[in-house]
Amino acid sequence: MTLWTAIVLVALIFGIAAVLIERQRRPGRSGSALEDADRRALEEEHRRAQEEIAALRERLETLERIATDPARRTAEEIEALRNNRER
Repeated sequence: MTLWTAIVLVALIFGIAAVLIERQRRPGRSGSALEDADRRALEEEHRRAQEEIAALRERLETLERIATDPARRTAEEIEALRNNRER
């Protein structure tokens, strides 16, 4: 083995080591299957949370409308909601 071959091999080993160390410093960058599964689980949880927030906003809008409408109209809407729930 010549001196230049040894120098190239040592440089290559140090380069590979530097890349591996950098990957460990930045979590979530290596793309392993476990990290992909974690990311998908978080995305699913985020999607469900967004759906729940949308449903809660709709309920809040209904309650705000009931709270600000006149008494007769409020009674009619409550009765309509009861009828919808019984179906």
